[in-house]
Formats: sequence, C-alpha cells, structure tokens
Amino acid sequence: MPLCCPKNPQCCLEASKSSWPELLGQNADSAKAAIKKDNPLVTVIPLPAGSISPDISRSDRVYVSIDENGNVAKVPPLDSGQQGEMSC
Repeated sequence: MPLCCPKNPQCCLEASKSSWPELLGQNADSAKAAIKKDNPLVTVIPLPAGSISPDISRSDRVYVSIDENGNVAKVPPLDSGQQGEMSC
C-alpha cells in the first residue's frame, strides 16, 4: 500500500502533521483554517458527527467531524488510506 497519493505526494505523510488533536472541541471554521495553515495542499471537508466518510481514501483530504454546536467532535486525521490504495 503506498503511503502517499502518487499524483501529489507532498500532501500526505511528507506533511508536517497527520492529525490535529489540539482541534478537538474547537470551532469548525478555526479548525479548517488551522489545518490549511499546516498543510495548504489538502482539502478540508466538514462532515456531521457520526456520518461516514466516503469509501475512497485520498491523501489530499482531511474529513472533520462537526457536532451540532459547530465544533470538532473527533480528532481530524489526514486520510491515511485505510481502505487500501489512495486515489487522486
């Protein structure tokens, strides 16, 4: 299994961070800005808490679980390709 998306390897594990535990409980907009500051090559996608992220793993996306108050509900990870090979 490749560690990075072959079309854009800069955005995955070569990035300075692969998760953002400090954002737990923070406002969704602030969290998105912090993730983009750490890695401007990723796309941050907010999802309602409890929803399931898409089946296709992408090394250039960070899915952020947002609770009913608009705050980060889980530690947002860089999509690590748990489903197998990553696609771009």
